[in-house]
Amino acid sequence: MGNRYKKGISILLCLVFLIVMAAPVAAEVLPVVASGVIVYSNEKAKVDASNAGDGYIMVAYNGTAKSRLKVRVTGPSGIVYTYDLNRNGNYETFPLPDGNGKYTVGVYENTTGNKYALVFRTPVTVMLTDSFAPFLRSNQYVNFTADSQAVKKATELTKGKKNDLEKIAAIYEFVVTNLTYDKEKAKTVQSGYLPDVDKVLAAKKGICFDYASLMTAMLRSQGIPTKLVVGYTGDVYHAWINTYIPEKGWVEGIIFFDGTTWKLMDPTFASCANQSKQIMEYIGNGKNYSARYVY
Repeated sequence: MGNRYKKGISILLCLVFLIVMAAPVAAEVLPVVASGVIVYSNEKAKVDASNAGDGYIMVAYNGTAKSRLKVRVTGPSGIVYTYDLNRNGNYETFPLPDGNGKYTVGVYENTTGNKYALVFRTPVTVMLTDSFAPFLRSNQYVNFTADSQAVKKATELTKGKKNDLEKIAAIYEFVVTNLTYDKEKAKTVQSGYLPDVDKVLAAKKGICFDYASLMTAMLRSQGIPTKLVVGYTGDVYHAWINTYIPEKGWVEGIIFFDGTTWKLMDPTFASCANQSKQIMEYIGNGKNYSARYVY
């Protein structure tokens, strides 16, 4: 009985080992936290800059206003990034895409119409621990955690892939072949809309912002630096992504590499047109894109 028992245990352990090895490895998602080490505040708002070196700050509202709130982040480039802020007192995460230097963070309350009053402002000096830091973590526009279904799907898709380029190709192929453009949503979407990557994944449809946010979250969760870019394609406001490849650096023209040409990583256009020759030629031409904001 002793030998049979030991043999049975050995077989069971082997089966458990094989099951574990076959399962996708959990993604190591970099956390975003309000550590409370460096906090600037007044009676209206607080800015946690404890992890500014990791490419983000966190902002929360302390006041009692029932009106709409805004956060404005101005970096060394002078570009002003404007976001909505919740009124429930919970922190929200905002990226520092301009890299090192002095930023100004302001919190505003809506007064009347489109007018806002400044209720708190503070400078934040940033020295990044890693130039990729802002483009590897979650933020208000690219919101995900280790428990997100989008992250789990990305881990599944990239299992066994040899390098980042293969991972990018797998995620891209999944998005453009499984999602469709939501024309009705595009007609009714309101200012201040924020993508929910898991809802987009479950619905298998969305607008350009949804596509870009979902793919950015999936790639970042796998340790691939990715920029969500908002700007213009011609005279149309649009969103797309840029990705970092170790062998190439930041690539603004990457969907796939056919041996001679990089194609722009624009999952919306490729999906909408079923990757037609005409649309692939359009999105492969960087002159058709004008970046305005990077998240």
